[in-house]
Parts: sequence; C-alpha cells; structure tokens
Amino acid sequence: MNKATLSNSHSQLCSLSKITCSASILFAKISEISVLRLNTTRYYLNTGKWNTLAVILLVCVSFTQPVMAQEKEKMLRTLTVSGREVETIPTTLSQVSLGVEVQGKTAQEVQQEAARRSSSVIALLKSLNVEKLQTTGIDLNPVYSNNNNVQRITGYSATNTVSFRVVTDRAGTILDQAVKAGATRIDSISFIASDQAIAQAQKQALQKATQDAQQQAEAVLSVLGFKPKEVVSIQVNGASVPPPQPLLRAAKVGALAAQDASTPVIGGEQQVEASVTLQISY
Repeated sequence: MNKATLSNSHSQLCSLSKITCSASILFAKISEISVLRLNTTRYYLNTGKWNTLAVILLVCVSFTQPVMAQEKEKMLRTLTVSGREVETIPTTLSQVSLGVEVQGKTAQEVQQEAARRSSSVIALLKSLNVEKLQTTGIDLNPVYSNNNNVQRITGYSATNTVSFRVVTDRAGTILDQAVKAGATRIDSISFIASDQAIAQAQKQALQKATQDAQQQAEAVLSVLGFKPKEVVSIQVNGASVPPPQPLLRAAKVGALAAQDASTPVIGGEQQVEASVTLQISY
C-alpha cells in the first residue's frame, strides 16, 4: 500500500472517529435533556454526514419516548382527597353590647343627658373589671313628626353604645346593674369561647382533618389494589370559627329593669371547622 493510500485511510479513520465521538456525546445530551445543539447540527451538515445524524436521532427518539411516557404516567397517578373536622367547645364568655338612649326637645339637652348616663354606666363596668370595654357608637338624630303632610322637627334623640366581654356566669348580674346605672338598651349578647380554647380546638381540628384525608385515600386505593406512596402536595384550607350569633335584643331591657332577681344568662357551644386537602401518589 502506497503512502497516498495510507494517508487517505488515515484521514477517513480520523473522520470516522470524530463522527463516532460526536455521536456518543450527542446521544448522551439528547437522552438527558432532549436538546440538539445548533453547532453539532452545523458540523454534520458541513461534513456531509447528515445520514449518520438522522440515524442517531432516530435511535435517541426511540429511547426517549418510552421514558417520557413513563414519567407522564407517574405524574398522572395521584389521588386528591379533602379531610374535614368540626370541633365543638363550650363557651365561657359573653360579648355584650348595650347603651344609653335619651330623647328631648333640644340637641344639647339630650346629648348632655346621654353623656351623663353613659359615664355612669362606663364607671360601673370598669369597677366590675369587664374585658375589652370600648365605645361602639355615638349618635345624635332629630325626631320628626308629620302633621297634614308637613314634616317638622319635634325633638332629638341621642344614643351612646359600648361593648365589653365578661365571664358568662357574671353576665346576668352585670346587665341588671348596668340598667340600674342608666343603660336603656341592650343591643345584643353572644357567647364565645376563650382565645386559648379556640386555638387548641383549631390545632385538634387540623390534625383530625389531616387524618381524615389520609384514611379516605387509604380506603379508596385499597379497593383499587394500590398503595399510597407519598404526599405530593398539602393545602390547608383553614380552621375557621363561625361568628357568634346575638341572642338578646334591646326590646327586653324593660323586663330587665323591672326584675329584682338576677337575669339568668346561660352560654352554649361554639364550633371550630378545619379542612385539609392532600394530593397523594400511588
């Protein structure tokens, strides 16, 4: 074999080595990220090896498609379940709203009288160590009368209201004393649990809601012959406390003032609801 032949064979061998090496690298890259670099494509186009590149791409696609199908199937195999729990706790506190309403001929007169009575009621409530005492409203409005379709002001009405929180066992006695001190209206009274009791109930409700979701998933998957693997996502929908409903209205204040015995006030129960959603693979 002459030198020209040897040189030509050597060049072909080097070119084939380059193609083999580049093909191996390209196969690895495509298998991992399924992206073909533009420079590699230019290389094969410039060296006239497009047929070899097509074969490599065909082999890579053949290996990549089953892998992608398996990953897609794995992502789709999840079960979403929602657990719910309601905790019922006794109420121990009463939220009370009451006030003073005065009517008179002049605005100054009724406002001064409302202020005097309100000060007396507030002083009483402070001496009884009620909690969260605050003013909730101060109103002054004209009072109208209609004579022969003619409207005119006949006087004024002033209203001052406050709210406070007290232990339910003391609520009846405090209401009676407030009426005697000058309160003329009781707008509402509602029953609530303590902040500590509510916080504890919220934790328990969340824990039981999560257990409920897990038990639901196990029940469904066991029937279908699957086993739960891991929790893919968790969504806590909260542990809400429904607002207490007012039970006593201002219309009963006259009855309270006429009673000698303490007005009985009995609290009830309060509910704390929690919901948790889990996405579980299997």
